[in-house]
Order: sequence, then C-alpha cells, then structure tokens
Amino acid sequence: MKELVILSGKGGTGKTTVAAALAHLAAQEVHLVLADADVDAANLELVVGAEVQEEHEFYGGKEAIIIPEECTACGRCAEVCRFAAIIEGQPYSVDDVLCEGCAVCFYQCPAEAIHMEDALDGYWFLSRSRYGPLVHGALRAGRENSGKLVALVKEQTRRLAEENGAELVLVDGPPGIGCPVIASLSGASLAMAVTEPTTAGYHDLERIIGVARHFGVPALVCLNKADLSPAQGREIQRFCAEQGIEIVGTIPFDPRVNEAIVQGRPITVDGSGPAARAIGRTWKRLKRLLVP
Repeated sequence: MKELVILSGKGGTGKTTVAAALAHLAAQEVHLVLADADVDAANLELVVGAEVQEEHEFYGGKEAIIIPEECTACGRCAEVCRFAAIIEGQPYSVDDVLCEGCAVCFYQCPAEAIHMEDALDGYWFLSRSRYGPLVHGALRAGRENSGKLVALVKEQTRRLAEENGAELVLVDGPPGIGCPVIASLSGASLAMAVTEPTTAGYHDLERIIGVARHFGVPALVCLNKADLSPAQGREIQRFCAEQGIEIVGTIPFDPRVNEAIVQGRPITVDGSGPAARAIGRTWKRLKRLLVP
C-alpha cells in the first residue's frame, strides 16, 4: 500500500482541486482510501460527495474548570492568566475559547477550586464518498493541537486502508510547513507539492520541499495555473531542475475549474478542458510511481 500526500506551501494554490481530481481518476483504477488532513479548514468532502457515516470526538488538550461552590472569588486566577481567559464574577469562571490549558491557574488557586479536564477540541469523521472511504477532521474554532488531530486522521485512515485492502491512500494535506504538515507527512510514500507561478508560491515551495526532505519523504511538484506568469513559472522550473525535483504536472489556468467546484465535482469528471487533460497526464505519471 502506497500513500500520496498532496501539500502546498501556502493556501490558494489549488491543492484540494488537484487532490479531488486525482481521487476521481485513481478510483477508476485502484482500490482507494481518502483522507483530508487539513483539519483547520477541511473541504475535500465538498468536492468528492462525502456522506458522514461516523462522527467521533477528539480530545487533544486540557482546559481549566472552576468549581463554583469552591471558588472564593479571590481573583488570583485572573492575575496569573496570560490569555485573559478568566471571567470575573461570583464565582469566577473560564472562557473555554480563550483558555490555552496551561494550568497556571490550577497551580496558583489557593482554594484548589480549579480542575483541569480534557478539552473537546474537535471531531473526526468516517464518510462515504463517490471515490471511496474518506477520513477527515474538523478542529473547533479557537482550538489548537491540530497536529494531534491530523495524526489521528492519518492513523484511522491507515487502519481503514489495511482493513479494506486498499492499494493507495490519497491524503489532501494542510497548507504551510507547521505541525499539521509534519504530521501529514509521517509514513508517506510520496509527497506532491502543488504550487503556483507567483513570488509567494515560489518562496513557499522552497520551504515545503525542505520540510519533505528533512523527514525523508520523496517530493514531486505540480505547477498549477502555470500560464498566469510564464516568468515566475520559469523560476520554479529552474529551482526544480537545480534541486533534482520532477515537475510531474503542469496545469494551465482554466475557468472550468471554478465551475466544477461550484457544482461540487472534480474538474476531471467530464474530462473536457485543458486543466482536466493536464491532470489526467499528471495521474498517469504518478501511477507509475505508486501503483505496482
């Protein structure tokens, strides 16, 4: 079983659009399991027609709880809290959105009226999509520990893939280079960075390639909206050539992509248009590396 993680150094490059199209193409040839590891803003399910089958709670950290009958309203917790999470009153209480779970108030409370409890930070889901099972997560607003939720999504995806004898796991990863990205790269067979011909796209491509190399994951590049800036595109091609990185896909700008997204389907479903044809060629190159 191979695992392809699709990443981008920044948001807005078309990562999920490409991931959904590859899922559509791959599902026609291999037994596929999907994962959306962008738990801060998951949206792959919108394009692959996902229907939730199971919902599970995710507890990633701790939060402070003030026991009303034990609180003396001395104000010590408000004094030591650096996140303004303490609400003054009779008794005091905690704003669970602002609380970072640092436990300083717990240790400083003279009345021992504060307890640390597991915090409900989000949810993970098992869904049925048009192209195979999908595991995805959703972090609650203002919550952290997204790297832990990504790790849980990946763990459940692999379990599901092994149980179903899947040949390929396709992961729509998070943007950037932080902890969620590192968690999504764990155990991956191959990473494909989707970038765009802009200054920010080029800069962030360098960063995401560096992260993949640091963790020993082979990386390829897909240049999306390639014809919007030929000069910037040549810079990205030069960088990839210098680094020995294969550009596995070059996708032109195509207004049909937006139309397909609005309709909730991958651009490759009808197969027409330059973007759909380019993604089809990209899948053929990837298939040689991923499918025996």
